Amino acid sequence: MTEEELTRLLDKLDLRQKVRMLTGATTWRTHAEPAVGLRELTASDGPAGVRGEAWDELDTSVLLPAASALGAMWDEALVERLGGLLAAEALRKGVDIVLAPNLNLHRSPLGGRHFECFSEDPELTGRTGAALIRGIQAHGVAATAKHYVANDSETERLTVDVSVDERVLREVYLAPFEAAVKAGVRLVMTGYNGVSGATMTEHPLLAEPLKGEWGFDGVVISDWGAVRSTVASALSGQDLAMPGPAGPWGDALVRAVQDGMVPADTVDDKVRRLLRLADRLGALGAPATPAPPRPAPDAQPLLRRAVAASSVLLHNRGLLPLDPAALRTVALIGVHAGEPRTQGGGSAGVFPQRVITPLDGIRAALAGRSRIVHVPGPAVADPPPLTVAECRDPRNGLPGVLLRVLDAEGRELYAGHRLSGRQLEPPLVPGARTVEISARLLPAHGGEWVFGVGGFGRMSLTVGEHTLVEGVFRRDTDDPAVVHVNPPCHYGRIRLTAGQAVAVVARRELADDTGRATLVTAGPPAPDPAARARRGGRSGTQRGRGRRVRRHHGGRRVRRARPHRSPAPLQPGRVGTGRHGRQPAHRRRRQRRRSGGDAVA
Repeated sequence: MTEEELTRLLDKLDLRQKVRMLTGATTWRTHAEPAVGLRELTASDGPAGVRGEAWDELDTSVLLPAASALGAMWDEALVERLGGLLAAEALRKGVDIVLAPNLNLHRSPLGGRHFECFSEDPELTGRTGAALIRGIQAHGVAATAKHYVANDSETERLTVDVSVDERVLREVYLAPFEAAVKAGVRLVMTGYNGVSGATMTEHPLLAEPLKGEWGFDGVVISDWGAVRSTVASALSGQDLAMPGPAGPWGDALVRAVQDGMVPADTVDDKVRRLLRLADRLGALGAPATPAPPRPAPDAQPLLRRAVAASSVLLHNRGLLPLDPAALRTVALIGVHAGEPRTQGGGSAGVFPQRVITPLDGIRAALAGRSRIVHVPGPAVADPPPLTVAECRDPRNGLPGVLLRVLDAEGRELYAGHRLSGRQLEPPLVPGARTVEISARLLPAHGGEWVFGVGGFGRMSLTVGEHTLVEGVFRRDTDDPAVVHVNPPCHYGRIRLTAGQAVAVVARRELADDTGRATLVTAGPPAPDPAARARRGGRSGTQRGRGRRVRRHHGGRRVRRARPHRSPAPLQPGRVGTGRHGRQPAHRRRRQRRRSGGDAVA
C-alpha cells in the first residue's frame, strides 16, 4: 500500500477513532477499525518460544535454547532458521507480532534477565538479533527489537535511570538496535527505564536517532505498562501503548489534542505507522486469499542442532569423548540433572510439551551398559511448584492438581484438572471470588517439608489438618511481571512421613488490581549428608579430595571433604583425585569393592 493510500485511510477516521487505535484492546491485541478494514493484531511474548495469548500449561509451545545460548553459537544462518521456527509457531497460534529479540546486553552478572539476551558484546548481539529478525519476518510475522534502550538491570527496573555518555550510548547500547533497524525490524519496544533523566516512553532518542537518522518506519510499542503519562509520551516517538483497554492515553489524549497540547499531525503519524504495519502483515483491507500453509519445520532436529552448537567446550585434557562401552558407573551431580532449568521464565516463559532431563537422557543412552548414580545435592532455589511427579488430583486421581474457582459463598463455578501448582490465569468466570488449588501429595521422603502459597490478597494454605499460612498479603509493587507472573510466596513448615499421603489445599481471594496468579510450592527435606555417608558414599558427595575434617552429626562421627581452592584436574579413569591427581591405594581398593569396578569421571 502506498503512502497516498495510507493518507486516504487516515482521512476516513475522526480523532477518537485514531486515538482508540493507539492503545491495546486487550492484554495482547490491538483494536480493529472496520472503517478502514483493519483487523486486530495479536502479539505474544518471546524469545524462548511463542506462548500465545494465554498463560495455559495445556497450550504447549516449542522451547528454544536461551538467547545466551544462541549468542554462543556464532552462527547467523542457524539463528535465522530458529527465527523461522518462531514464525511457524506464531502462525500456528494466530500471532502476528513476536516480542523478540531482546537486544539488551550482559552488562553485569546481576542483570537478572540475561537469559533473554544474547551477549555482552554489541556487535555479536546486533548480528545475532538481525539474523533472528530476518528468520521471523521472512514468513509474514513481525519481530520486535526490545527493550530500547540501556534496559540492562532488573533492580528497580520501573524507575532506574541510566547515566551514560554519548559515545558509550552510541557504540554500546544503541548499536544492536541500529542493526535491527537495518535488518528491517517492524517494531521497537521501549523499556521501563530512563536514560539520562528521561523515561524511555518520553525520550528524545525515539525521534533521533531511531526515526530520523536511522529511518525506522515501523511502530514503537511500549513494554506492558511502561507508558505512564499522556502529553509527554504522546509528544515523543511512542506510537502504541500496551496493554489495554485502559491506559493514560484514551480520552485524556483526545482532550490534549483538542486543547492544542498535542498536535493532530503527531497522532496521525502514529496511526499511519500502525496502518503501515498492518498492511505489511496482511491485516489491512479486504482479506486476501489465504496462501497454502507452509510445512512447519521439523523442530526437534533443529533444536538438537542448536543445543549442540551452543555448547562451548573450554578445555579438553584428553577426557572427551567418553566411550560408552567403557563406562561402568556414571555419576551426575546436582539437582539440575534431574530437574533442569530449561528457561528463565517471566515474559520469556512458555510451556513445553515435554522435557527430557540430562538424567533421563543419559539413562536412556546407557541403558543396560552402565550404572547411573544421581546426587541432587543442596537445593539451589526456593521450593518449586507442585508437579505431576509428586501429586494427584484429589477428584480424578490423575497426576497433577485440581483447580477450582468459587463464588463468595464458596460454591463451585469452575473445576478443571491441571498439571502444576503454578496457575497464572485461572478462569475468570462471572461471580468468581476465590481460586483454589488442591492435591494429594505422596511424600517420597520423610522429614520437614516447606510449603508455600503465592499471590496477593487474602490467602490460606493447609496441609493435612494443619494451617501453615493464613492472612492478607497486600500488593506492594506496580511491576506487572511480579503481579501477573511471579508473585511472592509465603511459607510454612510441617513434618511428613514418607509414603503417607496428605491433602494440600491453597486458596486466594480475587481482589481488584491484584492479578490472578496463584502458586502452590513444596520442597522436600534437605538431604542428610550423614545418611549418605552411612550408605557408603555411593549416592553422596565424592570422597577423597582435599583435607578431611571430623564432625559429629546425629551421634555418629562422619567424614566430610573440604575442597582445596585449586583442586587438581580429574584424570581419565580416576574418581575423587587428591592433591597429586590420584587416590591412595587403600581408598582405590575400597572404592572398587563398593562400586564393583572402576568408575570413569
